[in-house]
Amino acid sequence: MLLFCHLRQSQSPLIEEADAEHPFRLATSPSRSYLTTSFNETPGSQAREGVPTVMIHPEGAAALSIAYGKAVTLGNMRGETTLTARIFDGLLRGVVIAESIHPNKSHIGGHGSNVLTGAETVAPVGGAAFHDNKVWIRKASATAQKG
Repeated sequence: MLLFCHLRQSQSPLIEEADAEHPFRLATSPSRSYLTTSFNETPGSQAREGVPTVMIHPEGAAALSIAYGKAVTLGNMRGETTLTARIFDGLLRGVVIAESIHPNKSHIGGHGSNVLTGAETVAPVGGAAFHDNKVWIRKASATAQKG
């Protein structure tokens, strides 16, 4: 029992907590059509899925003057990606969801949402990490808005 308690106390957090610089928590949940990357190149899945989007709570979107269907850029210490805003009131404020995993070429700018997620091994003995990462969001540049 003592060993388990020591491991739990010494591990890294399983999720990244939002902070002043990164006020949103991003979940990169699988979409229905792209459950795995095996499906993201099939014409049927691409037609059903459409463009890469990020779901944002209406209050969070309003605070940033983000409108439905407009390009937004999400970023953190790992990188940035640009997605299309989808206002959705089925979220907690401060949580955003970018259903994945669209091919990188489908994203405005060519960088997918995985650029925001870590690849660190999960303590204490490795395994798959669940992606729950802190991010900032802003309106995309004028060039991306036209894209």
